[in-house]
Amino acid sequence: MAVARTPLIAGNWKMNLDHLQAVAFVQKLHWTLKDAAHEDGSVEVAVFPPFTDIRTVQTLIDADKISFALGAQDISSHDSGAYTGEISGAFLSKLSCGYVIIGHSERREYHAESDEVVAAKVQAALRHGVVPVICVGETAEDLEKFGASAVPAGQLEVALSGVAADAEIVVAYEPVWAIGSGQAATPQQAQDVCAKLREVIASKMGADAAAKTRVLYGGSVKSANIASFMREPDVDGALVGGASLVADEFAAIIRFQKHVGV
Repeated sequence: MAVARTPLIAGNWKMNLDHLQAVAFVQKLHWTLKDAAHEDGSVEVAVFPPFTDIRTVQTLIDADKISFALGAQDISSHDSGAYTGEISGAFLSKLSCGYVIIGHSERREYHAESDEVVAAKVQAALRHGVVPVICVGETAEDLEKFGASAVPAGQLEVALSGVAADAEIVVAYEPVWAIGSGQAATPQQAQDVCAKLREVIASKMGADAAAKTRVLYGGSVKSANIASFMREPDVDGALVGGASLVADEFAAIIRFQKHVGV
């Protein structure tokens, strides 16, 4: 039986916008989206600011009753202790962070995060009631050497080690070769990999979990191509990078239902 999955459009700000800029951006996005689909719950919108912005954005969302979910861009595998510069899941939970990005390709590349580190961070998020947005993806070299879906599927298998069948997770497929390039994967490429990732979820967590887990696409997503991705049956939203920093463009992505028959 098919399960209805609420689309999730997530904006990863990366290392952009200080806390004052964050206020201006969230306010503008909120007003731009007045009467948009997310207001009735048919689309979930989440923003992922830098750590220094989270408290400010949380306060604004609460005070103005803005229907955006809040997320963080990383989490420590440790809960507390002598880990200078690390951010515990307990801290994120207290700040009402519903989501945290784990295993982003930039963390894997620039901070040498292994699949095992990603798996430990997934467990840390779940311990504190924060939903992990587990990022997987392949480089152009991986794609040529191993073929489509092999590397992201392998990464996800490790990330889901020990994850309970009833745990809430989100998976984001981000082809590294597409990120920031302006050249997105084709909708069919995204669908093929997302379908394979759903098979991995089924094998690790069960068919029910696979049916309800949202699988996102990320990689040069923009308003001009979001509708084509959202027509695919196994693509449940998008992890948006650069385009999430432009309020009008991000709002247009969120309003994808105006352009797609779903």
